[in-house]
Amino acid sequence: MSTRLSRTYALDLTTQGPPYPPSEIMNEDGDFVVLGMLNHASGERSWGAAIVSAASELPPFGEQAPYTIVRELAPDGTGDEDMVLYTLPLPLPCTNYPMVFAPEQRPEAGREVRPSYPLHRAPIPDLRPEDGPKVTEPITYGQWLRARGELEVTQSADRRSADFRMRCEGLIPNSLYTVMSLRAHDLDPAGPTRPGPLGVPNVFVTDAKGAADYGATLPNPFPADPGGNRIVNVIVLWMSYQTSYGGAIGWYGLGGDIHAQLKLKSLAFHEFATQP
Repeated sequence: MSTRLSRTYALDLTTQGPPYPPSEIMNEDGDFVVLGMLNHASGERSWGAAIVSAASELPPFGEQAPYTIVRELAPDGTGDEDMVLYTLPLPLPCTNYPMVFAPEQRPEAGREVRPSYPLHRAPIPDLRPEDGPKVTEPITYGQWLRARGELEVTQSADRRSADFRMRCEGLIPNSLYTVMSLRAHDLDPAGPTRPGPLGVPNVFVTDAKGAADYGATLPNPFPADPGGNRIVNVIVLWMSYQTSYGGAIGWYGLGGDIHAQLKLKSLAFHEFATQP
């Protein structure tokens, strides 16, 4: 009789999706606020926190180059708690990701021009002040660092699906979040696949304390066949436009309208194997 394999993972704080752009968050000076993998001049890559220049060298997709680090940040944010966080401008700076994230909804997204906005002032589509926006105060780095999350993955007994159950706290209160899956081929230089939602709809709304639960069941998320496009990470995204996009993770992606706050530091779920 088959058993239901189950594992629990602690999610890690981040501001980073792929290595480029270096972060999905900026500061008021137009520099990246990076909490994630840092590319050092020595060629070493290590997890850390730093302010990184938007003028950093940009290599071809799939390759790495040293970030131009303006200064390091304390791991706990000490001294930078009040730093106000911003979206990335459009077109996205320092990016080499060859992807249209919402090809049916926004096929020309890469041609749009918009400034960098404080997160709390991002241009929510069709918003009128009288409709009562809930996020009205600046979102700071110290507030961002309060987030915590735990993910439980349970494979079905027949190995045809897996349940993903998440519990988070300390997120930005009264906000729309979405959850995306990163698959093995999404960052493949030879032909990247489009990152997708972890379930549809992939949304949850935090309560007044920033807490929320989320769950989804996906068919065959960890194909065992060689070359299968299996899920290798799960990312919790704060949505600056407070909008979800159906089968797309966002219109602009990577700091334009989605902002990674929690994920796993390294690729995971190697112990799981599913089938059609």
